[in-house]
Amino acid sequence: MSSNHTQTPNTSLAEYGLTERAQLLLKLIVERYIREGQPVGSRALSRDGNLQLSAATIRNVMSDLEELGFLESPHTSAGRVPTARGYRLFVDSLLTVKLPSDSEVRS
Repeated sequence: MSSNHTQTPNTSLAEYGLTERAQLLLKLIVERYIREGQPVGSRALSRDGNLQLSAATIRNVMSDLEELGFLESPHTSAGRVPTARGYRLFVDSLLTVKLPSDSEVRS
């Protein structure tokens, strides 16, 4: 096995009933929250450019993720933050791990 590839856990997401869009948004929200430490809003995600989704569409998906217990809102006007359940799904099914190269392992 080459040591310079990406590996993703084999956990099935079917049991959660999340669409690919919801999975992608949850992954982006968790990653951004970990990186910035601030609640993540729909407008900020829509401005990223890579999504090509409106803020309203993102808000709707975020609302669904909140109803399912993957996100929560610290207060009414804030963005969303991951819950323990959201982090668990991220770690078990959405996190992509880059294995170190041979030279990184030897260092």
